[in-house]
Amino acid sequence: MMTYIGSLIGCLGTAAAGIGCAMTLGEIRLKRLGTKISLGGCIAGLAGVIFMAAQYPAYENSANVGKIKPEFPAGAYVFIGLYILCAALCIVYLLKTPKAAKGTKFAMASKYQLFLLMLPFIVLIFLFSYLPLWGWRYGFFDYTPGSELTMDKFVGFKWFTYLFENSATRSDILRVLRNTLAMSGLGLLTSWLPMAFAIFLSEIRNNHVRRVIQTVTTIPNFISWVLVYTFAFALFSTEGFINTFLINAGITSESIDFLMSSDHIWLKMLAWNLWKGLGWSAIIYIAGISGIDQQLYEAATIDGAGRFRKMWHITLPGLMPTFFVMLLLAIAGILSNGMDQYLVFKNATNKAAIEVLDLYVYNLGLGAGGSGGLSQIPLSTVVSMVKSLVSVVLLFGANRVSKAIRGESIV
Repeated sequence: MMTYIGSLIGCLGTAAAGIGCAMTLGEIRLKRLGTKISLGGCIAGLAGVIFMAAQYPAYENSANVGKIKPEFPAGAYVFIGLYILCAALCIVYLLKTPKAAKGTKFAMASKYQLFLLMLPFIVLIFLFSYLPLWGWRYGFFDYTPGSELTMDKFVGFKWFTYLFENSATRSDILRVLRNTLAMSGLGLLTSWLPMAFAIFLSEIRNNHVRRVIQTVTTIPNFISWVLVYTFAFALFSTEGFINTFLINAGITSESIDFLMSSDHIWLKMLAWNLWKGLGWSAIIYIAGISGIDQQLYEAATIDGAGRFRKMWHITLPGLMPTFFVMLLLAIAGILSNGMDQYLVFKNATNKAAIEVLDLYVYNLGLGAGGSGGLSQIPLSTVVSMVKSLVSVVLLFGANRVSKAIRGESIV
């Protein structure tokens, strides 16, 4: 409990120090206030780390010392040094910075406000997109869970060559690539549906009806795939609503196992994906429609254009730049179908046709695919690395084609 309290104080102090640093981008009065908050946060963080360190003698005298060897983390010294350095800099800055004149407001330049609005997203992108790249090092070692990455386990490009030399692995890769490209291709072929849905939705004159439709079609995006499968099971299982209705209506004499069957599984996954994401994907196009100059519609009305003419000649051309940007991003992510949807719908019957690359990497490293040997983790890392590199190549390739054909690019 004492360690928990100390870590909580340290986290709150670190957060306060970060907020104070952001405030120092403002004018003189806001700078001084931010520096004081940072100083207080550093002191609180330092106190939290010291408070946690003081608990280790109690651990050493614990009855469980024979089972758990207490070891003071070396990283704590790094935090202590950073807190002391930051606190010293805050004190020096406060002593050198003149006090603000009376009546000075807490102000900040707009460019810094925009930067701070963008900063949380930059941090999230770093944490979830760039920091995980440090895990790529596992692809160059004979790694097993629980062991350390020492140089005696370094194998270089062994797993890269194994990926293409082993016939069983090569066959699996070709199979999951076929599934991945097929489902991604269907997604690309239907990528215009959110734009069409947004155009027709914007043509509904009754605001209440339009909002209801938009809300109903957007809500499924916030439902997890586990709950979507639960809904699908209630409808399409052998004892679900659809089979019960078909049997009671005399249309069929026995239940049809829709979920276990692998027939048309790609189209089934496409249908569920459209049901879940159509309304959400249309939001960006709805925003684009609102940005189209209304004078164009007024001029078209004067010239005698009907609703469909205005949709075809004004709304659609106005949304094409947005559509091509989304299409380029979809092409770049053609190997990234996600994993959740296919994991919950997968079973022994449809596994061969539903397993995509992301799900294959998961099964190879952490799921049943890795149960035969713990060394599958480096192989799954290699597959993930190759997928990421191919996605980058596809992005730049599609961007170059777009620049050559349309004269516009996103990179």
